[in-house]
Amino acid sequence: MNGVPTIHASAVLIGAKAALIRGPAGSGKSQLAWRLLGALPFARLVADDRAHVEMHHGRLLTRPAPALAGLIEIRGLGIRRVAYEPLAEVGLVVDLAAEDAERVPGRSTGKVTLAGVALPRLAVAPGQDPEHLLLAFLGTKPAGD
Repeated sequence: MNGVPTIHASAVLIGAKAALIRGPAGSGKSQLAWRLLGALPFARLVADDRAHVEMHHGRLLTRPAPALAGLIEIRGLGIRRVAYEPLAEVGLVVDLAAEDAERVPGRSTGKVTLAGVALPRLAVAPGQDPEHLLLAFLGTKPAGD
């Protein structure tokens, strides 16, 4: 694990790939992770608060920081233990409280490169419901496709 970058983020495995949830302190990363775990029968926590990320064979992989594996903060309850995945491929980056979020996003806001891996990005505006937006993203396709 030495040398693997750690970022301030949560990650939830949704089906075959994980959503990496980033945002400033207090933006709701843990809350969104917890809501996804309850809303989707095929979701599982990978990391909360601190996530290791690294490129491996062209894919971005994430895992929990060892001291936080299986732990999630639930506002009003504190730190709780849950089942978790020790490793997942990231398929989407969700940026909470993103100042560049647009009503109709352009191509530049819909992509991000992390550790050399290009990924789709969902920019959530401050005050916007991230769960609603993420579930809509997962359940629909762009009109042009």
